[in-house]
Amino acid sequence: MEKPLLPRESGQFVAQQSRDVFIKDAGVQKAAELLYSLRHSDVLTASGWKMANPLAPAPTSDQALNWVFVVDTMNFSFWPEKEAGQCEVTYKGTTYTGFMTLCAAITRAMEEGVPITDPKYFSQMSVEELGQVLRSDNDIVMPMIQERHQVLTEGGRVLLEHGGSFRSFISQAGNDARKMVELIVEKIPSYRDEATYEGKRISFYKRAQILVADFWGVMEARGEGDIINMDWLTMFADYRVPQALVYLGVLQYSDALMQALKNGELLLSGDPREVEIRGCSVWSVELIKERLHKLMKERDGAVCNINSAIIDFYLWPYAKQHHKEMAHIPIHHTRCIYY
Repeated sequence: MEKPLLPRESGQFVAQQSRDVFIKDAGVQKAAELLYSLRHSDVLTASGWKMANPLAPAPTSDQALNWVFVVDTMNFSFWPEKEAGQCEVTYKGTTYTGFMTLCAAITRAMEEGVPITDPKYFSQMSVEELGQVLRSDNDIVMPMIQERHQVLTEGGRVLLEHGGSFRSFISQAGNDARKMVELIVEKIPSYRDEATYEGKRISFYKRAQILVADFWGVMEARGEGDIINMDWLTMFADYRVPQALVYLGVLQYSDALMQALKNGELLLSGDPREVEIRGCSVWSVELIKERLHKLMKERDGAVCNINSAIIDFYLWPYAKQHHKEMAHIPIHHTRCIYY
């Protein structure tokens, strides 16, 4: 079977063929100008990761790396069936929804003495035990508990075969971000985020890439972030960042796609429209990054080291912070383990 195109090449291929999602040059320029205005801000550095992940353990221990693995292995599909009915987790007086419910639940479990970051435990925990860890404050259960259990126990077994920790597993790839993504995808089936589009095998590897970027964030916070090839990573194609890209005028949906999303149509994983939303998101962030690098060179005579992962680390919280202004732009709904 032919190897799929890599995520960046996949994004470019999809953007060139896309029928329902379009990249607008004026929006790319506007987004690049926004990022240029923030070029000296902490939000566009790896330390921005800690700001976006306040519930992560202190980066000094390898437990923080296992926490990242547990969270990213289950980092998918948090949107509620009904907008009014969200799964919620309260931790230390703050109530969280969406992805942050997962972070809060895992950190809460650690405080309760559950060895949730130990692969020896989570590789063989029961569905009921995971349900207790991920329990909600209300009667709305986190979606896809069975699937989360399956991928977490599978991931735990892989770690046990490779030294018993995420650190020992990922060290096989050296300090190379690309090799890390390739290792994760090769060894852990649930991270194989691939599809077929216009007869071509493509990949997005959203969770594998975010796992490497989160690993980098933890190591950077330790002062050990000398990982090469970080620029190989793309943005992490999910359902929240595309909404921000539409809001910023970077992406435009066809009338038919916009209507389908407003009607609440569920898109299957691999539906051409779903692939186009994700692929055009990936490629548009590459274009924004190129434009930002150009602006810094022309205006400041400076080399820009802001990569696509950092742009994503900015856009994801941006979407959360501006959710009221973006409420008229529907997110696409796809129930799957990839994002």
